[in-house]
Amino acid sequence: MLNQIVLVGRLTATPKLEEGENNKKYLKATIAVTRSFKNADGAYETDFVDIILCEGIAQNTAEYCDKGDLIGVKGRIQTQKLEDKNEIQIIAERVTFLSSKKSEEKEEG
Repeated sequence: MLNQIVLVGRLTATPKLEEGENNKKYLKATIAVTRSFKNADGAYETDFVDIILCEGIAQNTAEYCDKGDLIGVKGRIQTQKLEDKNEIQIIAERVTFLSSKKSEEKEEG
């Protein structure tokens, strides 16, 4: 069996590190992933995917990334029972920093 997902998208907000049980660091982030095809109106649609990052990955992402930065996420899909429904979560196992809005602005200016 294989449970693996790879996503590339832009952070929709500045990541904020949080502390969970046993003082473990984590962060929840959302990335905007543009689909590779156009819809019937000729526009590209975007999916907003929630991801969870833990410990070192969370700390590095919070330190080096900002809203709008392009990141690659390799992880796994996990379901968690919340109230009366199951919620799908993406647990990041690896994050690659692909581009920064700050560096793009410096190149243009």
